[in-house]
Amino acid sequence: QVQLMESGGGLVQPGGSLRLSCAASGNIFSINAMGWYRQAPGKQRELVAHITRGGNTHYDSSVAGRFTISRDNAKNTVYLQMNSLKPEDTAVYLCNAWVQTVASENQRNYWGQGTQVTVSS
Repeated sequence: QVQLMESGGGLVQPGGSLRLSCAASGNIFSINAMGWYRQAPGKQRELVAHITRGGNTHYDSSVAGRFTISRDNAKNTVYLQMNSLKPEDTAVYLCNAWVQTVASENQRNYWGQGTQVTVSS
């Protein structure tokens, strides 16, 4: 099947930057929309950013202007460049993708395991 593997998380000081990557692997015919979500302790999982196959993007208002989502379709990879990080950005960041494994089947939704981002002095 399909696997999503995130990388790039870690500990960073306020105002710093991190770049997250998510690579899809497995039996992939095509990948449609991809996105990043985050889950902080005691809070609901929320959409951070979303990108379509053609590159149309959407950002949550809390990160707009600071984060940039991009993708490399040839590598089945989506990225999240995070700048000007704030303590409130601390969360587990999860990759999400809609994937077709064969052309005759509908797309299915997949989640990565998540990568921890901690913003602290």
